[in-house]
Order: sequence, then C-alpha cells, then structure tokens
Amino acid sequence: MSKDLLIEIGTEELPPTSLKALSEAFTSGIENGLTTAKLQFGEVKSFATPRRLAVLIKGLDEKTPVEEVAVWGPPANIAFDDAGKPTKAAEAFAKKSGIDVSALVAKSDGKVDKLFFAKSAGGEKTESLIGDIIRTSLDNLPIKKRMRWGASRSEFVRPVHWSLILFGDTVLNENILDTQSSNKTFGHRFHFNQQIEVSTPDEYESLLKDTGKVIADFSERQNVIVEQVKQCAESLEGEAVISEDLLDEVTALVEWPVPLAGNFDEEFLQVPAEALISSMKEHQKYFHVVDANGKLLPNFITVANLDSADAREVIEGNERVIRPRLADAAFFFETDKKTNLVAQRERLKNVVFQAQLGTIFDKTERIKKLALFIAEKIAEANSDKVARAAELCKSDLVSSMVYEFPDMQGIAGYHYALNDGEDAEVAQAIVEQYMPKFAGDDLPETTTGAIIALADRLDTITGIFGIGQIPTGSKDPFALRRASLGALRILVEKGYALDLEELITQAATHFTGLDKAQTVVNDVLNYMLERFRAWYEEDYPAEVFQAVHAKQLSVPVDINKRVHAVAEFKQLKEAPALAAANKRVSNILNKQDQEIAQHVDEALLQEDAEKQLASELKRLQDEVSPIFAAGDYTKALSALAALQQPVDNFFDNVMVMADDESLKNNRLALLGQLRALFLEVADISYLDVKK
Repeated sequence: MSKDLLIEIGTEELPPTSLKALSEAFTSGIENGLTTAKLQFGEVKSFATPRRLAVLIKGLDEKTPVEEVAVWGPPANIAFDDAGKPTKAAEAFAKKSGIDVSALVAKSDGKVDKLFFAKSAGGEKTESLIGDIIRTSLDNLPIKKRMRWGASRSEFVRPVHWSLILFGDTVLNENILDTQSSNKTFGHRFHFNQQIEVSTPDEYESLLKDTGKVIADFSERQNVIVEQVKQCAESLEGEAVISEDLLDEVTALVEWPVPLAGNFDEEFLQVPAEALISSMKEHQKYFHVVDANGKLLPNFITVANLDSADAREVIEGNERVIRPRLADAAFFFETDKKTNLVAQRERLKNVVFQAQLGTIFDKTERIKKLALFIAEKIAEANSDKVARAAELCKSDLVSSMVYEFPDMQGIAGYHYALNDGEDAEVAQAIVEQYMPKFAGDDLPETTTGAIIALADRLDTITGIFGIGQIPTGSKDPFALRRASLGALRILVEKGYALDLEELITQAATHFTGLDKAQTVVNDVLNYMLERFRAWYEEDYPAEVFQAVHAKQLSVPVDINKRVHAVAEFKQLKEAPALAAANKRVSNILNKQDQEIAQHVDEALLQEDAEKQLASELKRLQDEVSPIFAAGDYTKALSALAALQQPVDNFFDNVMVMADDESLKNNRLALLGQLRALFLEVADISYLDVKK
C-alpha cells in the first residue's frame, strides 16, 4: 500500500540567490531519508517560491519492509564450556537478544562458528518516520548563517510561519521549526494572503495557482517569465537578453510573475553599455533590451510580483528608481575621463595586491617583464603594444566606475584607453586580460590580450605558491584553479608552443626574496599539470593522460597533441595487444641491472620472429621519423599499430632471457628499440585496454 506525501515549509522571503540550491538540497534530504528507511516511492517533485519550500512524493510505502536480520554473537567455543553448558558470554548474548539460552544455535559466518539469532526488523509506519526525516533534511540545508526569530529557539535561514505535512488525506501532526504542521498553506502575499486548505497532495499545485495566485513550480514560473519577457521585448521591437543567473534570481523573487517594460533617457546611451547593463542587472534586477545588431536600447523589462490595477504607475515607479542609478554611472564615466590611465596607474602604488607580494603597481611591472619574455617567443606579437598594455592593464581598478561597478574592470579600462588615444589593440587587451573568466568562456582575440592574460595568471599563481598559500580542497581565495585552466586554455587553443616550466621559472625570477625558487617552480608546474589531467578526464580515461605524463613534458600544446593521439590509438583493434606488449617490455627492461645496448646486431638474430620484428622496427623507424618531427602523433601511432603481429610472434616464439648472454642482450636491445619507438609519443604501457 502507498500514498502520496506532501511537505511544505512556509517562511518569510527566502534569499533569492540561494532558493534554487535550498530547494534541491531539501528535496534531496527527504529522498535520502526515505531511501535510508528502505521505503519505496515514485516520482518526486520540488516546489520553491520566495515564501515556501515544498516536496511532493508520489506512491510512498505506508510501512517499511519487514526483513530478517542476522544477529551474531560470540564464537561457539567461547559460548559453551567443555561440558557443553552455556557460559556467561552466551547468557549475556541471549539476554541482549531477548531469547532463552536454550534457544541459542551456532552457525558459521564463513570463518568460524558463532552464536546466531535471526529476528524480524522493519514494519514501522511511514508516518512515524516522516517528522524526523524532515527535521534532518532541514538541519542539513546549505545555510551559511542561520537566524532566530521572536521567542523561538529554532534556527533557520528565515523565520518560519507554517508547515504542512499531508500523507494521503491524513494530516501528520509534527513540530517543525516551532510550528505545528497542518494541511493548510497560504496564497500570494498580496493577491490572496489567506489560508488554503489542502485535502490531498495532488491538488496542492493547482490550488495554489488557481486560488492562491502562486505558481509554486520553479521551472514553470521561470518558463512563464522567459516567454513574457520575450513578448515584452518584441513589443519594443527589440530582443531581451536573459542571462541564466539573473533569470534564476528573478524567478526566486516572485510568486506570480508579471513582466513590465520601461524606458530611460537616450542620453544615457553615451555611457558604456556594460555599465548601464550592470546597474540595471545588479541593482534593479532588470533585463536589458538590444536591437537586431546587439546595440543597447533605452528600455528595460522588470518582473513584478503581482497584477497591478495600474501597471503604468508601477512602470513609472521603476523608471524613477533607475534614473539616478544610470545618472551615477554617467557621472562616474565623465569624471574618470578627466584623467588618464597613466595617471591612474600611479595610484596603484597605494593599492596592495597581497601583503607579501607588493602593490598592484608592482604586479603590473612583473606582468610587463613576463609578457615581454613571452612576446619574444611569439612571431606575431608586437612588443611595444604588449609593454604598453601591461603597464595600463590594472589602471582602471582605481577608477570611480570600477569602484561602483566592480564587474566593469577591464571594460572601463578599454573605454578609457580609447578616450586617451591608446592603440586599439592595447585597449582591447585591457578587456581581454580577464578572459577566459570561466569554463567555456571566450579566449582573447588579440595576441596582445592573450599574452597579458597569460602573464597575469602565471604571475599570480607563482607568487601565491611562493609565499606558501597553496590552494586546498576547500580554499582557493585567489582562484588559482581557474587561473591555471585559463592559462592552459590560452596556450593550447592559441597554439602557443611555449614551455610552461620555462615560463614559470621566468615568473619566479621577478619576485624578490623568493626562497627555494626551484621548489616553487616544480610545485606550480605539478599543480598546473594536475589541472590539465582533470581537464582531459572529462572526456578520456585517466590512463590516457598518464601515458603522456610519464614522459615528464611541459609544453601544453605538445601534451595536448599527444593526449589526443593516444586517445585515438586506444580505439584501434591493435591497441590491446600492443599496450600489453609494452607493459611486458617495460617490466623486462626495468628488471635489468646493466645498461641496455642501443643497437641490434643483425648477425645475432636467429629466430624468424626476431628477424621479422627487427626488420619491421627498422622500416617503421624510417617511416615515422619525419612524422614525429612534424608533431603528427596520431598518424605516427596509427603507423606503429602495424607492429602488433610481429610483436605477438616475437613473444610467442622467442625466449628473451636466453642462456647465451650475447643473444639475451641483443634481444633486450631489440625490445629497447620497440619501447623507444612508442615512447616518442607516450608510454602506452599505462593503457588499460581490454581485448
């Protein structure tokens, strides 16, 4: 027998940026609690609005399953004396198990005979477990700071006003965060701020929508917002830009969404669009509108939490609110343009980057040195532009615009650089230094921007490692993981064949008083290569990268080519046999005390199988040598797949460790050549390839 279960926690307005995570965690906690109790259930649906977290569980068992539980006691030889009488150990076990001593039996647990007792467990009524499951889930929610309210001793993210627990048509009476649960919920705060009685769980969603003016389903509410915001934008002959993070936040702010379109003065469009967008998004939670060319229009779309009798009044109120915000942005922009980035850079001497690593001015000096070092190695780089961009790259951090709108860093600098008459690529590099900002983000388009972005990241990583603040699993205050992946993406996707170890070594020389510089270089290199490994493991098995990493390489572009080559080789039908053979060869050669000869003496080749292998190795060495030189590792490994048959024949028909010392050494030399040929790309003995 089963019933549907409905749980709802009614609160003051929940934090909008946390609502989605709180809902997911609450639902997960309920599911885990039911699963732990071994209860079966069907579909699970979450509900989340500013004033409630709710879960609907379909087809939940009314009782936990009854099971036979084995209870093991002391070993039989301890439980009975030589006369076969029960000892105190047996008596204690019988008492604990609630049975008579005479009913004790001995049974093997697979190792030794022990006292054994089987009893039935389970059969508890589900309704008796639900309260504790709810309380446990609430206790484990990811809440950074809990609060108390009134005289209550309970703690939660916001004050709790009601709770609802309905199992089938039965109301469960539980004390949840100092509220007595019932079958009553509340409608919209303004449209229907009254109790709504819920008779059965399956009518909850429709009752709230039809009577309470609440769209309880987060996803449904979000879809309504998207559709209506798009319609608003179309009425303005534009297109709404709907970012995922803002959409989530707006969805978490309303229970009955009503999008409304407003305007602002066109004169504000002289301010960088990014500043206007930032102001509308961060301060007012407005969606901005662009034309067919992506140019910002003097309009915005806000999402109200109610149907107003006078929508125009609501719109005008929002227009009045946004006007001073945009005026501030315009004022900051005009004020900043009265100076220039060179003068602003001097102010960076008073801004600390990190107490042990100096000021941000010092950082720009280090970035300049490292960027020029990198520029020397990239043919298309312009050293003058690189030096200028490095000097000015952080100047906008002390501007009024960035102080008010932190996400304008780089963007503000771009506009100020153009205003100062700086070269267009220098200006673009000031924006691009922060790219990529996240996984999947665009890379810098300009060479100057890519070099500054790379130098900035390597300077930060090396400096922070140099003062011993290495990231841990839970703490990475300087975002070194993201910086590492960004640097690696720039090197690989831009095709810069630069040695990462050399770049880190160069970066380390720019820090005064850096102790154990080589240790720092090694630590940074290993850290970044570990990020590289994690990057590849999203698509390939771990051993693919390990096979390449065994060569201890430090040029990311080259590593990338080899990883992809090994991944393709792993799919070949010859791969299992060749991987196994290379593993066998490695084991044989690693056990030898003496140095393996470099050359094979053809006069000592006796068996047809070793002659065939030697001949094929010589042919392939000549064939793949220019392919290796060109860096086409995929083609090279594909060619080496032809070795499968001669290698198999060799191991099937030739005794490597012959009694004749000269024969043995010659055969070891042959295996050494085989291994060396594959090691030109990677150590494929690491591959775990099933035949």
